[in-house]
Amino acid sequence: SPHHCTVATLPQTFVHELQSKCSLLLGKMKKYLIVKRFPWPWLKGKTEQGETSPLLPKVGRFMSLGFVLTMLCLSGCVGALRENCFLLKLFSFAVLTLIAVQVLLGILAYSMQGQIGGYLRSGMLAAMVRYQDDLDLRFITDEIQTNLQCCGADNYRDWEVNIYYNCSAPGVLACGVPATCCVDPLENGTVWNSQCGVGALMLDEFSAQSVIFLGGCLGGISRWIELHQTQIGIVSIVVVGVQILTLFVSTRLLERMDLIGCH
Repeated sequence: SPHHCTVATLPQTFVHELQSKCSLLLGKMKKYLIVKRFPWPWLKGKTEQGETSPLLPKVGRFMSLGFVLTMLCLSGCVGALRENCFLLKLFSFAVLTLIAVQVLLGILAYSMQGQIGGYLRSGMLAAMVRYQDDLDLRFITDEIQTNLQCCGADNYRDWEVNIYYNCSAPGVLACGVPATCCVDPLENGTVWNSQCGVGALMLDEFSAQSVIFLGGCLGGISRWIELHQTQIGIVSIVVVGVQILTLFVSTRLLERMDLIGCH
């Protein structure tokens, strides 16, 4: 129809140029994040001892997931631009699946509120046991303890589960805790003292409270969730709402395209 104007007549080179620019942009972002923004040896695949880091394969998995999600979003964009029913149906199915998974996870989390604390405790203790052997778990544990100003799962004495920090261990770390448990690991903001937690498990609570944080991280996580539950709820509703709106728009576009004929 002369009155029906679509973007389907755009040159095919436009799509190829868009894809190549997206690939180039993703490559530059990867190089910036890994080499410049986060120039840690263990993130680039090497530990301080020169060994291969177990984090690199996991980073690769996250990047693969990001690539798949990017391709799905691109399928929706190109499908709308080119009025391609197959790409739009693929995009709509992916969005619908994503919404369903999120809703199911929300229902599952709500129905298992009483058990989540136990799972968190088991996970935290397992991470503490492997603290010295797994760089990923060490990084996560350090981040939690630093940001929440806590030590251990329930209290600082939980670090006895680690064979290096247990008081029966022969090394210099025996009866100690990681530096991220310390109240002032930077020695008044000057030098990082990695040995500030040595011997902390030998102290009583009154003496230890001036050196390390006594409270466990499970209580800190619970308090953080309680303080931010409104923001968490708003963000969750907005994210799911945007996805539902996207699904509605793509479905309406598919209905319109069915009337004029898909290709």
